[in-house]
Amino acid sequence: MLLGLTPTRRLLPHLPAFVQCRSIRTGDTARSAGLQRVVSAFRSVCGEDAVLLGEAVREQHGKDESVHRCRPPDVVLFPRCVEEVSALAKICYHHHLPIIPFGTGTGLEGGVSALKGGVCFSLRNMDQVLDLHQEDFDVTVEPGVTRKALNSYLRDTGLWFPVDPGADASLCGMAATSASGTNAVRYGTMRENVLNLEVVLADGTVVHTAGKGRRPRKTSAGYNLTNLFVGSEGTLGIITKTTLRLYGIPEAMVSAVCSFPSVQAAVDSTVQVLQAGVPIARIEFLDDVMIDACNRFNSLSYPVSPTLFLEFHGTERSLEEQVNTTEEITQANRGSDFQWARDAETRDRLWKARHDAWYAALALRPGCKAYATDVCVPLSRLPQIVVETKEDLIQNRLTGPIAGHVGDGNFHCLMVLDPSDPDEVQRVHLFTERLARRALAMNGTCTGEHGVGLGKKALLREEMGTAAIEAMQGLKDALDPKNLMNPGKVL
Repeated sequence: MLLGLTPTRRLLPHLPAFVQCRSIRTGDTARSAGLQRVVSAFRSVCGEDAVLLGEAVREQHGKDESVHRCRPPDVVLFPRCVEEVSALAKICYHHHLPIIPFGTGTGLEGGVSALKGGVCFSLRNMDQVLDLHQEDFDVTVEPGVTRKALNSYLRDTGLWFPVDPGADASLCGMAATSASGTNAVRYGTMRENVLNLEVVLADGTVVHTAGKGRRPRKTSAGYNLTNLFVGSEGTLGIITKTTLRLYGIPEAMVSAVCSFPSVQAAVDSTVQVLQAGVPIARIEFLDDVMIDACNRFNSLSYPVSPTLFLEFHGTERSLEEQVNTTEEITQANRGSDFQWARDAETRDRLWKARHDAWYAALALRPGCKAYATDVCVPLSRLPQIVVETKEDLIQNRLTGPIAGHVGDGNFHCLMVLDPSDPDEVQRVHLFTERLARRALAMNGTCTGEHGVGLGKKALLREEMGTAAIEAMQGLKDALDPKNLMNPGKVL
């Protein structure tokens, strides 16, 4: 332990693992000589004001948006450049101190918890857009740059970065978790949109996964190191730059809302729209519970029934064809007439309601907590799993509004629970395991975009199999032989 702090476990034997917490009990204010040397070394690299030991800042950097409220780090560092990150990592490596990268704290699987204490590298001060190549449709950013900040920077260029997980996450953090979101059906996930990464390894070595300064649209040169680090969740290194694909802002955009008499009808429409080859930009599903929550939270008046939110991008002529085909399909499945959102303000209001789903769900039961599930299945299995999941929620008397990026087979149940009710906590725990295993049985995944973190380590093993997990562990051991990078996560 870096600070000589004594870890204690809050004993909650009735809670399943995904809501159990850890805490730190601070000891005497006296510091050991060893501690003073380490802190002095940190301060010699990045300055007095970039090395913080206060309880409040440590607590802030030991949790994300999930129910996994685990352990804060012992020290929080605020480096300002890759050279400082490298030098600080070398100090940690020499003293065998765990390293936990921190972006904006919007994760949902406990990925930033300091399970073994150690040092949090908060990257918010590295917030520069470094290289924009408009003619090549790419940009390089530091880890403190968020999705919204980048698109604001690009607003006069005619370009945008469309990967949209809802939260205003940092772009390097999005790469670390292989995030996606509402636009993935058209533009792909972070895996398809990262061209190069600068990564600081555990020993301070700086690696450029596609070669320093390289940004080709395709390559067959060597191992795909870029996608090794995309989705690694800080367990292999600290991402200090990412080079991203950009896209031209569409000539025209239009959004629509369509309600259905049943979950089956709504999800069948989704599958049929994609099978018809409609290049839809977004197609989001909300069940009746979720749409009711969104209505209440955002003062809307949509029918309380299974609903699709849709968005089309393209030229005026191509939009007409996309819309006509989609309307024919939805009406064949007894969908309502489209409610249109054509101007930017109305579209933004519509998608804000969708992005506020987490907070809308929480508002259904004030004082409760939320746990977001996340599974993804092949498109053809989507109607079956959504219907079965809805039945499971009803049978087990659980509040779990369903919202999903159903265009790529991905959906979430936003489980709202009272953590002081052990019976409800247990029912939620068993439900989330059933849901994940239902997805695995349909040749899907236990996590479409939230990552593994703490919450899905056992399920990852079931999904990947022993041989694949051992191969992953071999890569981890090769790049991080001391197990200092975000230990206890993923594997």
